Amino acid sequence: MNDIPLSILFGILVLMLIFSAFFAGSETALMSLNRYRLRHLVKLKHPSAIKAQKLLKRPDHLLGLMLLGNIFINNFAASLATVIAIKLYTDEESVIAISTGLLTIVMLVFSEVTPKTLAAIKPELLAFPAAQIYTPLLKIFYPVVWFVNLFVNLLLRMAGVDINKNSHYSLDKEELKSIITEAESIMPERYQKMLLGILELESATVEDIMTPRNEIVGIDLEASIEDIITQIKTSPHTQMAVYKKSIDRVVGFLHLRKVLILVNQDNFDKQSIINLLSKPSFIPENTPVHAQMLKFKTEKIRIGLVVDEYGDVQGLVTLDDLLQEIVGELITDDVTARKQSDGSYLVDASITVRELNRLMQWSLPTEGPKTLNGLIVEFMETIPDQGICIKLHGHPLEIIKRDEHAVKMIKFLPERKRHQNK
Repeated sequence: MNDIPLSILFGILVLMLIFSAFFAGSETALMSLNRYRLRHLVKLKHPSAIKAQKLLKRPDHLLGLMLLGNIFINNFAASLATVIAIKLYTDEESVIAISTGLLTIVMLVFSEVTPKTLAAIKPELLAFPAAQIYTPLLKIFYPVVWFVNLFVNLLLRMAGVDINKNSHYSLDKEELKSIITEAESIMPERYQKMLLGILELESATVEDIMTPRNEIVGIDLEASIEDIITQIKTSPHTQMAVYKKSIDRVVGFLHLRKVLILVNQDNFDKQSIINLLSKPSFIPENTPVHAQMLKFKTEKIRIGLVVDEYGDVQGLVTLDDLLQEIVGELITDDVTARKQSDGSYLVDASITVRELNRLMQWSLPTEGPKTLNGLIVEFMETIPDQGICIKLHGHPLEIIKRDEHAVKMIKFLPERKRHQNK
């Protein structure tokens, strides 16, 4: 090597630095690839993506090849730098120290930090070309890589790690929810809420979304026929529960479309209503929402009464309620939470905690009371008076309206006032 001109030695050294940068950058790039985007590109038959995925299926082989090349090149570059330094200067001891220091700085900047930073920012830019190169290289140097990995795998097994049980990069529900929440730039907010609603179906029960017992609008057969006819004509609902004195004594459900053509007939009476009733469906309160949707579909019904373990009616749920749990405001005009000009929100206290969490992107507890009113009453251990201000799980609010039995309307303070209260 002493007979080789300095110009050629410098050229080889620069080439080694470039190779070192390639190995260092490609290692970071391949390991930084988004595995889900990679799967998508593989489905699109992207040739480099296909090769990259095959390489990443055995990271021990890939890392063995990259580190083998990188270590060899770095050692060769160090030896080459020492030869160049000795040719330029006569004091070997000081020359070796100086050349080592200079080479370390040069390699750190140009062959390590710069290519790895670029690879971390734009992994596909370097990973896909590298996959084209590594695929044939791995075949050529496979015996050496296999021999090295033989000892590596042995050490890993001694540490309790099985390389064959490689992670498949699956996401759990919370991670998927985080991805959807952060996808603001590519997805409208209403679709984000819809997808989050779908993910929540697994944990939601009909008790979470039902219309409470005290809000059920039904027909009492003990009322006069005139009052019943007026109720039928003015009802905004398509189906109504029909009962005697109490909702616990339900007789059936009446589809108003069937009865409206009969109410003006002279012989219309309560028996005419009873003849049109469909059999009531009773739903245990802990039934999962997704299971009840399937039951509605198989039984071809759209409404049911929610009962507790004693058979007492706790509420009413419809197919529309279940769909609204998924699509939310897409199918209804939301009047339960209205933003004011000062940034505050007027909220109907009968809103469910789950719906409020979805609308406001909060995380109020859903294990206990199902409505905002219930949550406030549980927190205060009484029905608070109008004008009272409290901080409910970190969210300041003011009681705007109440009656003898419940809170009716509250106001959540705007962000700037929240910070002022801290």
